[in-house]
Amino acid sequence: MRIKGIRLLVAMIAVLPCLVLAGGIEELQKFVSFSATGQATFIQRVYDNAGVLVQESSGDLKFARPGKFKWHYLEPYEQLLVGDGEFLWIYDKDLRQVTQMSLDRALGSSPAALLYGSKDIDSYFGLEALSPEGGLVWVRVIPYEESGMFERIEIGLSSSMVQKMTLYDYFGQQTVIEFDQFVVPSNFSADEFRFEVPENADLVTQ
Repeated sequence: MRIKGIRLLVAMIAVLPCLVLAGGIEELQKFVSFSATGQATFIQRVYDNAGVLVQESSGDLKFARPGKFKWHYLEPYEQLLVGDGEFLWIYDKDLRQVTQMSLDRALGSSPAALLYGSKDIDSYFGLEALSPEGGLVWVRVIPYEESGMFERIEIGLSSSMVQKMTLYDYFGQQTVIEFDQFVVPSNFSADEFRFEVPENADLVTQ
C-alpha cells in the first residue's frame, strides 16, 4: 500500500505543473467572459532591444465590450484614444490633431482586443500557458495575423484580473503595462465613449 501511495504521489506531482499552467488560460478566459465593463489606472514602460527604458507614461482607461473604450494618457503628455463601437479616435492635444479610423481595422488582433474587443478571443489569438512568476499566473498570446505590430503578448493575472501585460514587437522592443485599481464591472453613462472633435483640432481620416 505504501508503494502504491508513493507512486500515486509521484503521479500527482507530475500532473500538478500542467494544472498550474492551464490556470493562466482559464484565468484569462474568465477575465474576458466576466469583464463586460471595467476601468483601471496604468503605467506603461517601453524598453528598447537592449532592455533600456526609453519611455514611460501613465493614465487611466475605461471600457465596455465590445469595442467601446477610453484610453487616456495623462503623463508625460496628454493623449486620448476613444473607441465608440464604430470608429477609433486618437486625439493628440499638443498637436491639435484627431485621427479617425475604422474600429474593426484598428482592433483586429491587437492587444486592445484582449481588453475590450469581442469575447471570442480564440478567433484572433493562440493561447499558451506559462509558468507562474511574481505571484501571477501567465499566459502567452500569439496573434494569428502576422501583419500586426506585436509578435506576442504575455499576460499576468491574479484572481481572474489582468495585472500586467508585456508586448513584444518584431524589432525586439518590449512594452510593459502594469494595471492598478481595476474595477470590474463598472457603470458608465450613455455618452461616456462618445467623441467630438475639438474646434481647434485638425481631423485626419484613415
